[in-house]
Amino acid sequence: MSKTNPLLLVLMLLATFVALVASGWQPYDRATWVMEVTPVLIAIPVLWATYKKFPLTTLLYWCIFLHGLVLILGGAYTYARVPAGFVVQDWFELSRNPYDKLGHFFQGFVPALVAREILIRHDIIKGMKMLAFLVLCIVLAISATYELIEWAAALILGQGADEFLGTQGDPWDTQSDMFFALIGAITALICFSRWHSIQTDKIR
Repeated sequence: MSKTNPLLLVLMLLATFVALVASGWQPYDRATWVMEVTPVLIAIPVLWATYKKFPLTTLLYWCIFLHGLVLILGGAYTYARVPAGFVVQDWFELSRNPYDKLGHFFQGFVPALVAREILIRHDIIKGMKMLAFLVLCIVLAISATYELIEWAAALILGQGADEFLGTQGDPWDTQSDMFFALIGAITALICFSRWHSIQTDKIR
């Protein structure tokens, strides 16, 4: 078994902690910040608790780390106000800040590799085609669940959920969010499956 270098994981953890503190110092909206970074706050103790019994591949740890930074930055500004998103909006003459679509792309990209690793290492699926199909199904289920959470937040908080939802007036925001998650999952499978399989074989 070839585990990820513990020093690398500690550095990732420290960088995540610094990013959390910086983003939470004076966020645009405190309630939105809490909701956006909650997945990070949940993931850290889970990854810590499972490291010895079920360490992940180095590739997956890196992807989770980068996804966490995307969430943290979105929490600091709210997705509709991230400065980098406005730059992209100007470049491509878009009607809205596209940063939230990056977040949903990662929402598909990272869970795809997580699901793939769990299914492979527990010998649940043998065929690569069925593996890819089930991974995409899992990603879409996760994305749909997140959209249901956003819907619940809208019902509970009313107008206070606008920053969290980040729809920016788009009536098809929910559908496009799920589509970008699907694109992220497909990208992960096409571009990283072989590399991921090599690392998974070493850690099994």
